Amino acid sequence: MIGTEKFTFAGARGQMLDGRLEKPLFRRPRAAALFAHCFTCTKQSHAATRIASALAARGIAVLRFDFTGLGGSDGDFANSGFATNVDDIVCAADALVEAGLPPALLVGHSLGGAAAIAAAGRIPALRAVATLNAPFDTTHVFDHFAEALAAIERDGEGEVELAGRTFRITRDFLEQNRGQPQAERLAAMDTPLMVMHSPQDEIVNVDNARAIFEATRHPKSFVALDGADHLLTAPGSAAYAADMIAAWAAPYLGDGSDADAEGEGELAGSVEVASAGGKFAQWVRTGRHEFIADEPRSYGGGDYGPAPYDLLLAALGTCTSMTMQMYAQRKGMALDTVRIELEHSRDHHLDCVDCEAGGEAIQVIDRAIELTGNLTPEERTRLLEIADKCPVHRTIEGDLHIHTTAIPPRD
Repeated sequence: MIGTEKFTFAGARGQMLDGRLEKPLFRRPRAAALFAHCFTCTKQSHAATRIASALAARGIAVLRFDFTGLGGSDGDFANSGFATNVDDIVCAADALVEAGLPPALLVGHSLGGAAAIAAAGRIPALRAVATLNAPFDTTHVFDHFAEALAAIERDGEGEVELAGRTFRITRDFLEQNRGQPQAERLAAMDTPLMVMHSPQDEIVNVDNARAIFEATRHPKSFVALDGADHLLTAPGSAAYAADMIAAWAAPYLGDGSDADAEGEGELAGSVEVASAGGKFAQWVRTGRHEFIADEPRSYGGGDYGPAPYDLLLAALGTCTSMTMQMYAQRKGMALDTVRIELEHSRDHHLDCVDCEAGGEAIQVIDRAIELTGNLTPEERTRLLEIADKCPVHRTIEGDLHIHTTAIPPRD
């Protein structure tokens, strides 16, 4: 399962850029990725949404966002251009770093692929880059301006019609796309590159893929998106691309298993709780274990994991059983198994001896313990006494103080 979160951040010129962060629900992302969309497309393009969702389903968090002046992002598209798009990608990468998700994978579609190549050297966390139907020359887009190109050069601005929509283009847009040293960038790239291109692409000829592939150095790979159109709208083409990207990038992204095996990144005895998606679901991480806590459906949750009071009872029950077993082993008692039933209630008998003054309802945990084994009556009595001495029991009934501090928000 995956979830989508709104993700906004500031661009290089201070404009707010609008994105969507696709994340795997109820598991910690094994890596993060950025998706750069095609020219005049948005974060809602077929390729962007399908590939982001597919990668998120494989455990990779993906940010897809609108370039300056497109979709929900601020700014003037007419005054943007290739250089602005590259800066937008770098700003998006910085925003992911601040969110604790440094991007290890960069995927670019069409002109977004060319921008990904240009931005790669400015993203320190990057481990792999994949391009989809990308042009080698950043002025390739001018081929679609037709006779409007001369008018833009002459008048400083003009209108072009692309994919049935009209866009205003300025001379600055043209200048940003000119003179981009893509060949030099590819020759210097030390990040693994996968070039994906459709032999049937009628917008950006597959010869561009050959030029990109030949200009860079190993490790590099080429995958033919046979039968796909430029926008990857053909049935199954975007899903196939996502499968190939995920499989190819896996060795570079890793899954954290090595770090766990070496004890790196542990929480050293503390517990971390963070929102996991859904209405109430929480991601719980201990030193070496991770799981989901949630509320039951009757309380508006998704019932994807134990509820908070379930965890409280589980803590008491497990500690009680462990303490009794440790004591029995130390004393040589023939205790075979321990089974404990626990129940929490906010109300109790009004005449109970533990009731607080004022008639207020108290918090009560009922604990029933079943012991199996060849135990004497005296041993059973002693083990029940030991149950009350387990550390969690003492903590709950002791003089417990909880200190809360605020973590300053990220700038």
